[in-house]
Amino acid sequence: MEDKSFGLLGRKLGHSWSPRIHALLAGYPYELYEVEPEQLDHFLATTPLAGMNVTIPYKKDVLPYCAALSDAAARIGSVNTLVRTPDGWYGDNTDYAGFRYIVERSGVDVRGKKTLVFGTGGASLSVRAALEDMGAGPIVSVSRTGENNYVNLSRHHDARVLVNTTPLGMFPDTGAAPARVADFPQCEGVLDVVYNPQRTAFLMEAERLGIPHAGGLGMLVAQARASAEQFCGHSIPDGRIEEIMSTLSRQMSNVILIGMPGCGKSTVGRALARRLGRPFLDADAEIEAEAGMTIPDIFDKEGEAGFRVRETVVLARLGKRSGAVIATGGGCVTRQENYPLLHQNGFIVWLRRDLDALAKKGRPLSLTTPAQTLYEQRRDKYAAFADLTVDNNGPRQAAIDAIWEAVQ
Repeated sequence: MEDKSFGLLGRKLGHSWSPRIHALLAGYPYELYEVEPEQLDHFLATTPLAGMNVTIPYKKDVLPYCAALSDAAARIGSVNTLVRTPDGWYGDNTDYAGFRYIVERSGVDVRGKKTLVFGTGGASLSVRAALEDMGAGPIVSVSRTGENNYVNLSRHHDARVLVNTTPLGMFPDTGAAPARVADFPQCEGVLDVVYNPQRTAFLMEAERLGIPHAGGLGMLVAQARASAEQFCGHSIPDGRIEEIMSTLSRQMSNVILIGMPGCGKSTVGRALARRLGRPFLDADAEIEAEAGMTIPDIFDKEGEAGFRVRETVVLARLGKRSGAVIATGGGCVTRQENYPLLHQNGFIVWLRRDLDALAKKGRPLSLTTPAQTLYEQRRDKYAAFADLTVDNNGPRQAAIDAIWEAVQ
């Protein structure tokens, strides 16, 4: 391929992983281009790019600038890929292929199933077209003001597949969802085009209920592969999608350390972060910085209840991060609401150490409550939170190695 540059066109792109994906796919130059609506005409007329992806809010707006459209783009009425040709921009829609990929990967059988599509924006058009071609039906679009909306959603509680195409739950406003999955007792599949966080609140509810589900990372990589093939002019093997998804998932995931007070979370976490080349964040230090006082002082003035409220606020902020190593306080598992905050983008490691070896200095509960009592209260909660359990009774390096191997 001759020396050409590509990019992503949108309005707000700070969260995008597209440059990393295209670097892994083909290695060509790929940059982000944030353009205001009034600048769109000038940008498309003057950019030297050989091709670009298009995201919110311009998937429909670029249609008039296209000299030709693919069958998919013409049918859907939305473009997410532009390729420069001698005649002008050629517009395609690879979101269609991306969504089909995550449906097939999830194992959700949409054939003949009533399906709710939340949202009516550009992404929903591609999703509806893919669902139609896969035999789903009836397909109902839900919007804020349309005939089928969030006020009268109860009329569709018999839906069997739920698809979120809205930004609800997307970073930085994580925790939101278009609906409660539990309100749909016949639900057999939940799909979400959001990819950051990896597990939206919508998907985590499906996970808790044991319902097959899939997030937007697979769609993002699969549609990028389809775009890259046009940019490069040659095919890219299917297996690259899974390889890149695996790589990105590891890079996006926080490594979160939980465990008893004094078990070595901060020490191991700092060393692990240096080895991984990631930032290290200590939840207790963040709490102290925000409160302007030490944790013992917080306990003295506000009690454990006040401290736990502060802790959850900090974990809500830290849990939205990507690619960090985070050490938590020993009691964070005592509040179930902390789990989704950590799980949304996290790989959670329970660091274990013998009770008689736990450090107690600066840990209020450890000074007033026997370690055995605290451990018995928390043991099952640590196990429920954890994706991996690592022993930290031997050399520190052994624990670091064990975690490093798991997250590579």
